[in-house]
Amino acid sequence: MSPVSDIHTIPISVPLHCDLNWTSHPLQPASNAQLSRNHSADDLIIEENETVLKAISRLDAKENYDRIYRIRRATQLSLQQKILPKAEWTKAEEDKPYLTPILEQLQKEAREKDALDTLTILKKH
Repeated sequence: MSPVSDIHTIPISVPLHCDLNWTSHPLQPASNAQLSRNHSADDLIIEENETVLKAISRLDAKENYDRIYRIRRATQLSLQQKILPKAEWTKAEEDKPYLTPILEQLQKEAREKDALDTLTILKKH
């Protein structure tokens, strides 16, 4: 996989529905801990990428507000060294990807653009 700065790369978060123990994937416990603080799996995607920033800009207003709210709430709880009440935790079955489909669409658009940019036109004589 190419570096994160590559526009054709989609940073992928750990799939939370798989049954991995912590030894097979070191990020799995961190992902579960983040979800316990009311994060969506797509909230864990790193924003320091042009593609991710473009995908975030394509979110509708409500989804963008909800995303910022979850991140700010998790940050506030972390600063206070508190844990969100268990009743408010995000359940894995309720966690729907909202950013990943947009990232996949952007990757598809980038591949299509590259294909058209490198298109060779053959002249028939």
